[in-house]
Amino acid sequence: MTASGVALSLLMVAGMLGLIMINGLGQFWPGALQETTLKTQETVIGQVVGEEVIPNSITPDSPTGQRRFRYRVGNRDVFGSEYRWINASDIVSSAHPEDLTLVERREWGPAFGRITVGVEGAATGSASGSSWTAVKTLVERANQLRRRIEHLEREDIGSINYRIEKARLARHALMLSGRLAPGDAEKDQRLLDQITALERDYLVKTEALERLHKEAGQEVLFLTVSTGRSVRLSLDQVLAVSRPNGMHWGEKLLAYVQSLWLFVSTEPREANTEGGIFPAIFGTVLMVFLMTLAVMPFGVMAAVYLREYANQGLLVRLVRIAVNNLAGVPSIVFGVFGLAFFVYALGGTIDQWLFPEALPNPTFGTGGILWASLTLALLTVPVVIVATEEGLSAVPRDFREG
Repeated sequence: MTASGVALSLLMVAGMLGLIMINGLGQFWPGALQETTLKTQETVIGQVVGEEVIPNSITPDSPTGQRRFRYRVGNRDVFGSEYRWINASDIVSSAHPEDLTLVERREWGPAFGRITVGVEGAATGSASGSSWTAVKTLVERANQLRRRIEHLEREDIGSINYRIEKARLARHALMLSGRLAPGDAEKDQRLLDQITALERDYLVKTEALERLHKEAGQEVLFLTVSTGRSVRLSLDQVLAVSRPNGMHWGEKLLAYVQSLWLFVSTEPREANTEGGIFPAIFGTVLMVFLMTLAVMPFGVMAAVYLREYANQGLLVRLVRIAVNNLAGVPSIVFGVFGLAFFVYALGGTIDQWLFPEALPNPTFGTGGILWASLTLALLTVPVVIVATEEGLSAVPRDFREG
Protein backbone atom coordinates (compact mmCIF):
# COMPACT_ATOMS: atom_id res chain seq x y z
CA MET A 1 0.00 0.00 0.00
CA THR A 2 2.82 2.38 0.90
CA ALA A 3 4.73 1.55 -2.30
CA SER A 4 1.60 2.10 -4.37
CA GLY A 5 1.03 5.47 -2.70
CA VAL A 6 4.61 6.57 -3.37
CA ALA A 7 4.39 5.43 -6.99
CA LEU A 8 1.11 7.30 -7.45
CA SER A 9 2.59 10.45 -5.88
CA LEU A 10 5.64 10.30 -8.15
CA LEU A 11 3.40 9.76 -11.16
CA MET A 12 1.29 12.79 -10.23
CA VAL A 13 4.40 14.95 -9.75
CA ALA A 14 5.83 13.79 -13.09
CA GLY A 15 2.51 14.50 -14.79
CA MET A 16 2.34 17.98 -13.32
CA LEU A 17 5.92 18.75 -14.37
CA GLY A 18 5.19 17.41 -17.85
CA LEU A 19 2.09 19.60 -18.16
CA ILE A 20 4.04 22.67 -17.05
CA MET A 21 6.85 21.92 -19.50
CA ILE A 22 4.49 21.33 -22.42
CA ASN A 23 2.59 24.56 -21.82
CA GLY A 24 5.62 26.59 -20.76
CA LEU A 25 8.32 25.52 -23.19
CA GLY A 26 5.99 26.05 -26.13
CA GLN A 27 6.03 29.78 -25.44
CA PHE A 28 9.56 30.03 -26.83
CA TRP A 29 8.71 28.61 -30.26
CA PRO A 30 8.60 31.41 -32.91
CA GLY A 31 4.89 31.84 -33.59
CA ALA A 32 3.61 32.96 -36.97
CA LEU A 33 2.61 36.59 -37.46
CA GLN A 34 -0.82 37.04 -39.00
CA GLU A 35 -2.15 40.04 -40.91
CA THR A 36 -5.93 40.16 -40.53
CA THR A 37 -8.37 42.44 -42.33
CA LEU A 38 -11.66 43.22 -40.59
CA LYS A 39 -15.03 44.27 -41.97
CA THR A 40 -14.31 47.79 -40.78
CA GLN A 41 -11.29 47.85 -43.16
CA GLU A 42 -9.04 47.82 -40.10
CA THR A 43 -5.84 45.80 -40.36
CA VAL A 44 -4.50 43.88 -37.38
CA ILE A 45 -0.99 42.41 -37.18
CA GLY A 46 -0.21 39.97 -34.41
CA GLN A 47 -0.06 36.42 -33.15
CA VAL A 48 -3.15 34.33 -32.44
CA VAL A 49 -2.61 33.05 -28.90
CA GLY A 50 -6.05 31.70 -28.03
CA GLU A 51 -9.69 31.30 -28.97
CA GLU A 52 -12.97 30.70 -27.20
CA VAL A 53 -16.71 30.66 -27.63
CA ILE A 54 -18.22 34.08 -27.00
CA PRO A 55 -20.22 33.96 -23.76
CA ASN A 56 -24.00 33.83 -24.27
CA SER A 57 -23.58 33.37 -28.04
CA ILE A 58 -25.13 29.88 -28.22
CA THR A 59 -28.56 30.25 -29.86
CA PRO A 60 -30.87 27.98 -31.91
CA ASP A 61 -29.44 29.55 -35.06
CA SER A 62 -25.87 29.04 -33.81
CA PRO A 63 -25.85 25.89 -31.63
CA THR A 64 -22.05 25.85 -31.40
CA GLY A 65 -21.83 29.54 -30.58
CA GLN A 66 -19.76 32.28 -32.15
CA ARG A 67 -16.03 32.18 -31.70
CA ARG A 68 -13.50 34.88 -31.06
CA PHE A 69 -9.70 34.93 -31.21
CA ARG A 70 -7.23 36.47 -28.84
CA TYR A 71 -4.51 38.37 -30.69
CA ARG A 72 -1.23 39.49 -29.28
CA VAL A 73 -0.84 42.75 -31.17
CA GLY A 74 2.22 44.02 -29.27
CA ASN A 75 3.17 47.68 -29.65
CA ARG A 76 2.01 48.46 -26.12
CA ASP A 77 3.40 51.98 -26.39
CA VAL A 78 1.21 52.62 -29.45
CA PHE A 79 -2.05 50.79 -28.68
CA GLY A 80 -1.96 50.91 -24.88
CA SER A 81 -2.72 47.19 -24.61
CA GLU A 82 -0.75 44.19 -25.84
CA TYR A 83 -3.76 41.92 -26.42
CA ARG A 84 -7.20 42.23 -27.99
CA TRP A 85 -10.15 39.99 -28.82
CA ILE A 86 -11.50 39.77 -32.38
CA ASN A 87 -14.75 38.05 -33.28
CA ALA A 88 -14.47 35.45 -36.03
CA SER A 89 -17.49 36.98 -37.76
CA ASP A 90 -15.63 40.30 -38.10
CA ILE A 91 -12.69 38.78 -40.00
CA VAL A 92 -12.66 39.24 -43.78
CA SER A 93 -9.27 37.72 -44.59
CA SER A 94 -6.06 36.57 -42.98
CA ALA A 95 -2.57 36.17 -44.42
CA HIS A 96 0.97 35.46 -43.27
CA PRO A 97 3.29 37.73 -45.31
CA GLU A 98 6.97 36.93 -44.93
CA ASP A 99 7.97 40.56 -44.41
CA LEU A 100 6.08 40.88 -41.11
CA THR A 101 8.68 41.52 -38.43
CA LEU A 102 8.85 40.83 -34.70
CA VAL A 103 11.00 43.32 -32.81
CA GLU A 104 12.00 42.36 -29.28
CA ARG A 105 12.63 45.46 -27.19
CA ARG A 106 14.00 46.29 -23.77
CA GLU A 107 10.81 48.16 -22.88
CA TRP A 108 7.14 48.14 -23.89
CA GLY A 109 7.18 44.52 -24.97
CA PRO A 110 7.48 43.23 -28.55
CA ALA A 111 6.59 45.30 -31.60
CA PHE A 112 4.95 43.88 -34.74
CA GLY A 113 4.94 45.44 -38.18
CA ARG A 114 7.11 46.02 -41.22
CA ILE A 115 10.64 47.34 -40.80
CA THR A 116 11.52 50.31 -42.97
CA VAL A 117 15.15 51.32 -43.17
CA GLY A 118 16.07 54.86 -42.40
CA VAL A 119 17.70 57.37 -40.11
CA GLU A 120 16.25 60.46 -38.48
CA GLY A 121 13.68 61.48 -41.05
CA ALA A 122 11.32 59.72 -43.43
CA ALA A 123 11.35 55.98 -44.00
CA THR A 124 12.69 54.59 -47.25
CA GLY A 125 10.49 51.55 -47.82
CA SER A 126 10.10 47.99 -46.63
CA ALA A 127 13.35 46.23 -45.79
CA SER A 128 13.96 43.16 -47.91
CA GLY A 129 16.89 41.22 -49.31
CA SER A 130 20.12 43.07 -48.68
CA SER A 131 18.24 45.71 -46.67
CA TRP A 132 17.03 43.03 -44.23
CA THR A 133 20.61 41.79 -43.88
CA ALA A 134 21.66 45.37 -43.15
CA VAL A 135 18.95 45.64 -40.48
CA LYS A 136 20.18 42.50 -38.74
CA THR A 137 23.74 43.81 -38.95
CA LEU A 138 22.68 47.09 -37.33
CA VAL A 139 20.90 45.24 -34.53
CA GLU A 140 23.91 43.00 -33.88
CA ARG A 141 26.20 46.03 -33.79
CA ALA A 142 23.83 47.72 -31.34
CA ASN A 143 23.87 44.61 -29.14
CA GLN A 144 27.68 44.61 -29.14
CA LEU A 145 27.64 48.28 -28.16
CA ARG A 146 25.13 47.52 -25.39
CA ARG A 147 27.40 44.79 -24.04
CA ARG A 148 30.27 47.28 -23.96
CA ILE A 149 28.06 49.72 -22.04
CA GLU A 150 27.03 47.06 -19.53
CA HIS A 151 30.64 45.97 -19.04
CA LEU A 152 31.72 49.57 -18.47
CA GLU A 153 28.89 50.17 -15.99
CA ARG A 154 29.29 46.95 -14.01
CA GLU A 155 32.99 46.17 -14.17
CA ASP A 156 34.81 49.49 -14.52
CA ILE A 157 32.50 52.04 -12.93
CA GLY A 158 31.17 49.51 -10.43
CA SER A 159 34.71 48.64 -9.32
CA ILE A 160 35.60 52.31 -8.92
CA ASN A 161 32.48 52.97 -6.85
CA TYR A 162 33.26 49.99 -4.63
CA ARG A 163 36.82 51.17 -4.00
CA ILE A 164 35.65 54.74 -3.28
CA GLU A 165 33.09 53.47 -0.78
CA LYS A 166 35.66 51.20 0.84
CA ALA A 167 38.10 54.09 1.26
CA ARG A 168 35.34 56.36 2.58
CA LEU A 169 34.36 53.79 5.20
CA ALA A 170 38.00 53.39 6.20
CA ARG A 171 38.26 57.16 6.79
CA HIS A 172 35.01 57.09 8.74
CA ALA A 173 36.38 54.28 10.92
CA LEU A 174 39.42 56.42 11.72
CA MET A 175 37.18 59.34 12.72
CA LEU A 176 35.04 57.11 14.95
CA SER A 177 38.10 56.13 16.99
CA GLY A 178 37.97 59.58 18.63
CA ARG A 179 41.66 60.28 18.48
CA LEU A 180 44.22 59.55 15.80
CA ALA A 181 47.22 57.34 16.44
CA PRO A 182 50.64 58.61 15.29
CA GLY A 183 50.33 56.94 11.88
CA ASP A 184 46.62 57.54 11.40
CA ALA A 185 47.01 61.06 10.01
CA GLU A 186 49.22 59.80 7.19
CA LYS A 187 46.82 56.91 6.58
CA ASP A 188 43.90 59.31 6.41
CA GLN A 189 45.76 61.48 3.88
CA ARG A 190 46.57 58.42 1.75
CA LEU A 191 42.91 57.43 1.78
CA LEU A 192 41.90 60.96 0.80
CA ASP A 193 44.41 60.96 -2.08
CA GLN A 194 43.12 57.55 -3.15
CA ILE A 195 39.53 58.82 -3.20
CA THR A 196 40.58 61.87 -5.24
CA ALA A 197 42.36 59.70 -7.81
CA LEU A 198 39.42 57.30 -8.01
CA GLU A 199 37.00 60.18 -8.53
CA ARG A 200 39.12 61.37 -11.47
CA ASP A 201 38.99 57.87 -12.94
CA TYR A 202 35.24 57.87 -12.34
CA LEU A 203 34.80 61.07 -14.35
CA VAL A 204 36.84 59.61 -17.23
CA LYS A 205 34.74 56.43 -17.25
CA THR A 206 31.43 58.33 -17.08
CA GLU A 207 32.48 60.50 -20.02
CA ALA A 208 33.28 57.36 -22.00
CA LEU A 209 29.91 55.92 -20.95
CA GLU A 210 28.08 59.03 -22.15
CA ARG A 211 29.83 58.78 -25.53
CA LEU A 212 28.78 55.14 -25.86
CA HIS A 213 25.17 55.99 -24.95
CA LYS A 214 25.17 58.79 -27.50
CA GLU A 215 26.58 56.49 -30.17
CA ALA A 216 24.03 53.81 -29.33
CA GLY A 217 21.14 56.25 -29.65
CA GLN A 218 22.11 57.52 -33.09
CA GLU A 219 21.04 54.44 -35.08
CA VAL A 220 17.28 54.13 -35.57
CA LEU A 221 14.82 52.00 -37.51
CA PHE A 222 11.25 52.70 -38.50
CA LEU A 223 8.48 50.19 -37.99
CA THR A 224 5.19 50.56 -39.84
CA VAL A 225 2.49 49.17 -37.55
CA SER A 226 -0.94 47.87 -38.53
CA THR A 227 -2.52 51.34 -38.44
CA GLY A 228 -0.04 52.59 -41.05
CA ARG A 229 1.77 54.74 -38.52
CA SER A 230 5.57 54.76 -38.72
CA VAL A 231 7.11 54.26 -35.29
CA ARG A 232 10.69 55.30 -34.57
CA LEU A 233 12.74 52.59 -32.85
CA SER A 234 16.06 53.51 -31.31
CA LEU A 235 18.45 50.60 -31.75
CA ASP A 236 19.72 50.89 -28.20
CA GLN A 237 16.27 49.62 -27.15
CA VAL A 238 16.11 46.79 -29.72
CA LEU A 239 17.29 43.35 -28.62
CA ALA A 240 16.49 41.27 -31.69
CA VAL A 241 14.53 41.28 -34.94
CA SER A 242 13.08 38.26 -36.71
CA ARG A 243 10.62 37.27 -39.41
CA PRO A 244 8.95 34.08 -38.17
CA ASN A 245 6.83 33.63 -41.31
CA GLY A 246 9.94 33.36 -43.46
CA MET A 247 11.83 30.92 -41.22
CA HIS A 248 12.27 27.29 -42.15
CA TRP A 249 12.14 24.55 -39.54
CA GLY A 250 15.87 24.64 -38.74
CA GLU A 251 15.88 28.41 -38.22
CA LYS A 252 12.87 28.16 -35.91
CA LEU A 253 14.57 25.43 -33.89
CA LEU A 254 17.70 27.56 -33.55
CA ALA A 255 15.62 30.59 -32.50
CA TYR A 256 13.78 28.38 -29.99
CA VAL A 257 17.02 27.19 -28.38
CA GLN A 258 18.40 30.73 -28.27
CA SER A 259 15.22 32.09 -26.65
CA LEU A 260 15.20 29.30 -24.08
CA TRP A 261 18.86 29.89 -23.25
CA LEU A 262 18.34 33.64 -22.88
CA PHE A 263 15.40 32.94 -20.57
CA VAL A 264 17.50 30.89 -18.14
CA SER A 265 20.76 32.86 -18.45
CA THR A 266 19.82 36.56 -18.44
CA GLU A 267 18.40 38.99 -15.92
CA PRO A 268 14.79 40.21 -15.85
CA ARG A 269 13.70 43.56 -17.21
CA GLU A 270 10.53 45.62 -17.37
CA ALA A 271 9.89 45.23 -13.61
CA ASN A 272 10.35 41.44 -13.78
CA THR A 273 7.67 41.03 -16.46
CA GLU A 274 10.11 40.20 -19.27
CA GLY A 275 13.64 38.93 -19.72
CA GLY A 276 15.32 36.02 -17.97
CA ILE A 277 15.18 34.30 -14.61
CA PHE A 278 18.87 33.67 -13.94
CA PRO A 279 18.98 35.61 -10.61
CA ALA A 280 16.02 33.59 -9.33
CA ILE A 281 17.63 30.29 -10.36
CA PHE A 282 21.02 31.22 -8.91
CA GLY A 283 19.55 32.52 -5.65
CA THR A 284 17.34 29.47 -5.18
CA VAL A 285 20.14 26.98 -5.84
CA LEU A 286 22.57 28.83 -3.55
CA MET A 287 19.98 29.15 -0.78
CA VAL A 288 19.14 25.43 -0.92
CA PHE A 289 22.85 24.54 -0.95
CA LEU A 290 23.58 26.68 2.14
CA MET A 291 20.48 25.33 3.84
CA THR A 292 21.62 21.76 3.17
CA LEU A 293 25.06 22.49 4.63
CA ALA A 294 23.40 23.77 7.81
CA VAL A 295 20.65 21.15 8.09
CA MET A 296 22.15 17.78 7.24
CA PRO A 297 24.98 17.57 9.82
CA PHE A 298 22.95 18.91 12.75
CA GLY A 299 19.72 17.18 11.82
CA VAL A 300 21.27 13.75 11.29
CA MET A 301 23.53 13.99 14.36
CA ALA A 302 20.61 15.10 16.54
CA ALA A 303 18.45 12.22 15.29
CA VAL A 304 21.21 9.65 15.84
CA TYR A 305 21.88 10.98 19.34
CA LEU A 306 18.20 11.01 20.32
CA ARG A 307 17.64 7.51 18.95
CA GLU A 308 20.83 5.66 19.81
CA TYR A 309 22.69 7.42 22.65
CA ALA A 310 20.37 9.62 24.72
CA ASN A 311 18.80 8.24 27.86
CA GLN A 312 15.14 7.78 26.98
CA GLY A 313 13.83 9.79 29.89
CA LEU A 314 11.46 12.68 30.41
CA LEU A 315 13.77 15.28 28.87
CA VAL A 316 14.22 13.29 25.65
CA ARG A 317 10.48 12.74 25.40
CA LEU A 318 9.88 16.48 25.80
CA VAL A 319 12.50 17.25 23.14
CA ARG A 320 10.92 14.73 20.77
CA ILE A 321 7.47 16.26 21.35
CA ALA A 322 8.88 19.73 20.67
CA VAL A 323 10.57 18.54 17.46
CA ASN A 324 7.36 16.91 16.24
CA ASN A 325 5.42 20.08 17.00
CA LEU A 326 8.00 22.23 15.19
CA ALA A 327 7.66 20.02 12.12
CA GLY A 328 4.01 21.11 11.92
CA VAL A 329 4.50 24.84 12.48
CA PRO A 330 3.48 26.96 9.44
CA SER A 331 6.36 28.36 7.42
CA ILE A 332 5.19 31.96 7.94
CA VAL A 333 5.98 31.60 11.65
CA PHE A 334 9.57 30.62 10.85
CA GLY A 335 9.75 33.53 8.41
CA VAL A 336 8.70 36.06 11.04
CA PHE A 337 11.13 34.54 13.55
CA GLY A 338 13.97 34.65 11.00
CA LEU A 339 13.25 38.30 10.25
CA ALA A 340 13.15 39.27 13.92
CA PHE A 341 16.06 37.15 15.17
CA PHE A 342 18.51 36.81 12.28
CA VAL A 343 17.99 40.14 10.51
CA TYR A 344 17.12 42.61 13.25
CA ALA A 345 18.68 41.06 16.37
CA LEU A 346 21.72 39.08 15.18
CA GLY A 347 22.43 41.11 12.03
CA GLY A 348 21.95 44.43 13.81
CA THR A 349 24.31 43.35 16.60
CA ILE A 350 26.97 42.26 14.09
CA ASP A 351 26.71 45.65 12.37
CA GLN A 352 27.19 47.51 15.65
CA TRP A 353 30.20 45.42 16.67
CA LEU A 354 32.02 44.88 13.38
CA PHE A 355 30.78 47.52 10.94
CA PRO A 356 30.01 50.69 12.93
CA GLU A 357 31.52 52.90 10.23
CA ALA A 358 28.83 51.80 7.74
CA LEU A 359 25.87 52.64 9.98
CA PRO A 360 23.07 53.57 9.53
CA ASN A 361 23.40 51.61 6.28
CA PRO A 362 23.07 47.93 7.24
CA THR A 363 25.65 45.31 6.30
CA PHE A 364 24.28 42.16 7.93
CA GLY A 365 21.17 43.76 9.43
CA THR A 366 19.18 43.42 6.23
CA GLY A 367 17.67 40.69 4.12
CA GLY A 368 20.19 38.39 2.48
CA ILE A 369 20.85 34.90 1.21
CA LEU A 370 22.58 33.88 4.47
CA TRP A 371 19.63 34.74 6.70
CA ALA A 372 17.18 33.22 4.23
CA SER A 373 19.17 29.97 4.20
CA LEU A 374 19.35 29.79 8.00
CA THR A 375 15.61 30.48 8.30
CA LEU A 376 14.90 27.72 5.79
CA ALA A 377 17.26 25.48 7.76
CA LEU A 378 15.24 26.07 10.94
CA LEU A 379 12.14 25.09 9.01
CA THR A 380 13.77 21.91 7.70
CA VAL A 381 15.70 20.64 10.75
CA PRO A 382 12.65 19.18 12.56
CA VAL A 383 11.61 17.34 9.40
CA VAL A 384 15.12 15.90 8.97
CA ILE A 385 15.25 14.79 12.62
CA VAL A 386 11.85 13.09 12.45
CA ALA A 387 12.57 11.41 9.11
CA THR A 388 16.01 10.19 10.26
CA GLU A 389 14.63 8.81 13.51
CA GLU A 390 11.89 6.95 11.65
CA GLY A 391 14.45 5.53 9.27
CA LEU A 392 16.69 4.37 12.11
CA SER A 393 13.76 2.76 13.91
CA ALA A 394 12.95 0.74 10.79
CA VAL A 395 16.43 -0.85 10.76
CA PRO A 396 16.54 -4.14 12.71
CA ARG A 397 18.77 -4.06 15.80
CA ASP A 398 20.87 -6.95 14.46
CA PHE A 399 21.79 -4.87 11.41
CA ARG A 400 22.58 -1.76 13.48
CA GLU A 401 24.86 -3.69 15.82
CA GLY A 402 26.59 -5.53 12.98
